[in-house]
Amino acid sequence: QVQLVESGGGSGQAGGSLSLSCAASASGSSTNALGWYRQAPGKERGMVAFITSSSTIKYADSVKGRFTISRDNAKNTVYLQMNSLKPEDTAVYYCYVIVIGTNYWGKGTLVTVSS
Repeated sequence: QVQLVESGGGSGQAGGSLSLSCAASASGSSTNALGWYRQAPGKERGMVAFITSSSTIKYADSVKGRFTISRDNAKNTVYLQMNSLKPEDTAVYYCYVIVIGTNYWGKGTLVTVSS
């Protein structure tokens, strides 16, 4: 069982910045991809960004140019830098990792952006 430890998030103001990090207990060599999803109240969970083992990166259109995902392979940790925050970024953010083809999810961390 892979454990994910999320940190960061919290509250911020529109136009500001927040960051998230997530450390996976699996080895970096067995990790296929890491990333973030989010779920706003009353909405479905949706992909925010992910990065693969070959460093392919994909962002949701709604965060392109504002959020940056990065990865520390040695620590098997994924980071999400969130800039130019908007109130619509308010959501619970979930870290996920794909290890040898199996998805694992973090418990989620709340990000609240006030206008």
